[in-house]
Amino acid sequence: MATPRIYSAQPLTLGQLIQLDAAAARHVGLVLRMKAGQPLTLFNGDGGCFSATIKESSKRSVTVSIDTFHPDEKESPLKVHLAQSISKGDRMEYAIQKATELGITEITPIYTEHGDVRLKGDRAGKKQQHWQQVAISACEQCQRNRVPVVHPAVSLQEWLEEVQADLKLVLHHRTERQLSGYDKPERVALLIGPEGGLSASEIEQAQQQDFKPLALGPRVLRTETAPVVALSVLQYNWGDF
Repeated sequence: MATPRIYSAQPLTLGQLIQLDAAAARHVGLVLRMKAGQPLTLFNGDGGCFSATIKESSKRSVTVSIDTFHPDEKESPLKVHLAQSISKGDRMEYAIQKATELGITEITPIYTEHGDVRLKGDRAGKKQQHWQQVAISACEQCQRNRVPVVHPAVSLQEWLEEVQADLKLVLHHRTERQLSGYDKPERVALLIGPEGGLSASEIEQAQQQDFKPLALGPRVLRTETAPVVALSVLQYNWGDF
């Protein structure tokens, strides 16, 4: 089988012996049933990755040696900060997973008028941690060595007032404005609404913060489909597609 890629939050140094954290050890030792002597690839989000060898392995504890550093970079030159309206079920996970595969830099879950999810207290923190883990798992699969940040959920207005970018885009189907005509940016802020769409007042709020309207064809896209299409178009025009 292909050498598994495992994320480790701890510092990685050549020649070091480390114990994988509990989740990674469980995946390697219990799910994959890997044994001493087998190879792994480790990364910690700082860039590049490390070839490693398992020294000891059980269902709950895995010790590895870090053997070789590979300065591989698979990051797009285009930095994109996605604001994704929180959706129910696995649709939010799908959006985060695919955005990560498509090179997103940052993701902020947002509360909107037509969004039907509201997170409070401990549930909000647990959801953020879960979504961050979705991004980490996507990096393990797609061979990215830098993990996009999933920020805490905020209101749309909070995000609009704080986000910085060379080009700010709000995706909605009430415009015919296409991507052509804009100068090539280094950083993009991309706003995507919920299943029911952004309200007229929310679109106006975004435009007051210098967001430009963007349409992606005549059909209405689902909230989890929209970031896939939008990021693909952005990467094709200004990124590394």
